Amino acid sequence: MKISFVIPAYNEENYLKDCLESIFREAENKNYDYEIIVVNNASTDKTKQIAKAFKNVKIIDELEKGLVYARKTGYLAATGDLIANIDSDSRLTSGWIDTVLSEFANDKKLVALSGPFIFYDLSRFMNRMLGAFYYYSYCLYFVTNKIFKMGSILQGGNFVLRKSAFKKVGGYDEKIYSFYGEDANIALKMEKVGKINWTFKLPMYSSGRRLAAEGPFTMMLRYTVNYFWVLLFKKPFTKGFSDFRFKNKKILSIHPRDLMRELVSAVLTIGAVVVLPLVILVLIVYFTYASLVNSKISVS
Repeated sequence: MKISFVIPAYNEENYLKDCLESIFREAENKNYDYEIIVVNNASTDKTKQIAKAFKNVKIIDELEKGLVYARKTGYLAATGDLIANIDSDSRLTSGWIDTVLSEFANDKKLVALSGPFIFYDLSRFMNRMLGAFYYYSYCLYFVTNKIFKMGSILQGGNFVLRKSAFKKVGGYDEKIYSFYGEDANIALKMEKVGKINWTFKLPMYSSGRRLAAEGPFTMMLRYTVNYFWVLLFKKPFTKGFSDFRFKNKKILSIHPRDLMRELVSAVLTIGAVVVLPLVILVLIVYFTYASLVNSKISVS
């Protein structure tokens, strides 16, 4: 199987080089069939020049600024069987390509594969906290997906699609989604044509710059709200988005630009962590009881 790496890049001169090097490092001395597509998304810095410095990297210009516009442009140019959607500030973990190829080769019904982020420029404490949030979210996903048969998840910036299946569902909805909710929307569509697997076996290194600039609780709440908004209303809750660029790629400090919003988000997030499992437990008990009552009525 051929894998196409699609990398949107808007003013990523400080990150793109590390991203590309991580792909070539993983592919070194391996017989992979792959291509790398960098979508220069209206950059005004040296992003394009950095991409040009690498051999065997296809560069495409997309003048309409926006993550989903860039992803779509790369997808349409891709010739691979699998579309690996990664970000310019991402770096492949060891064995990432092997895991992707193995998972898709061993399961013909698999149409999308995804995994979590490990934030290389956040502290160990922050990574542990966010890791706990991943495990918590996965437990909720397992319950809602396996029991209530609703909702699959993909991690934006670390997901791989089977191109033939993605084509069946119509590809990207760039008119509705510009940033938030695009991964939830894709998961919603792809689960109609096959199997989606979100696994801890496919981690990806990524920058925590957005978490550092907006605040971890703000972002956790925002992503959660947008996920359920897409699930329920088929559109994102958050329309706009901001870009954050740091020249210093060492450990970033958490400095939310809106401290009050971060505090409110922390209260709401912690409250949801406590309340949601209770709500789900009540629903499970209710539906189990209703099922038993209906089965007794049917027997009598």
